[in-house]
Amino acid sequence: MAAPRTPREVADWAAMVQDDLTKLLAKRETSTHRVMTLTESYAKLTRLNVKQDALFREALQCVEHGLYRSAHVTSFAALVDFVHEWVANDPKRLKDVQDAYPTWKITKAADLREQKDFTVFEVLKKQGLITNPMMKALHGLLAKRNECAHPEDYEPGINDTLGYLDEMMKRIDALGT
Repeated sequence: MAAPRTPREVADWAAMVQDDLTKLLAKRETSTHRVMTLTESYAKLTRLNVKQDALFREALQCVEHGLYRSAHVTSFAALVDFVHEWVANDPKRLKDVQDAYPTWKITKAADLREQKDFTVFEVLKKQGLITNPMMKALHGLLAKRNECAHPEDYEPGINDTLGYLDEMMKRIDALGT
């Protein structure tokens, strides 16, 4: 690119340099600029409602500020809300759960919030709504969330957290198809 001459050219050049710098910094293992790569992946999720979107954005902001435990907890809340909506907004899935567990009195997503996440995942597997590997993955994500939500020795770093968020997005994408 030739030397910028107009204010517009200078602004375009500066934006291009900033994008290049962000991409270079994202390759550094300890750089919070790596969140940008995850944000690009996140942008591909189109099935989220407003609440889930806000929770994932909050989790990404937590990562940017080094609040890794908070990012785990917040992103898991988004995943669970997605699962609840995924069940409640599909008449067949909802009927399958209602028929198998009539004492739960599930008519809407909020009703699922009264059940333990671990149990909900098992019920979805028993009803054939998710596979055994998916259930185990969701249980694993729950266990990792619990380590972050309760006083434990586990202190996730940026790599742990970015991997966790990436896994969340992949599970949502898999459920949505």
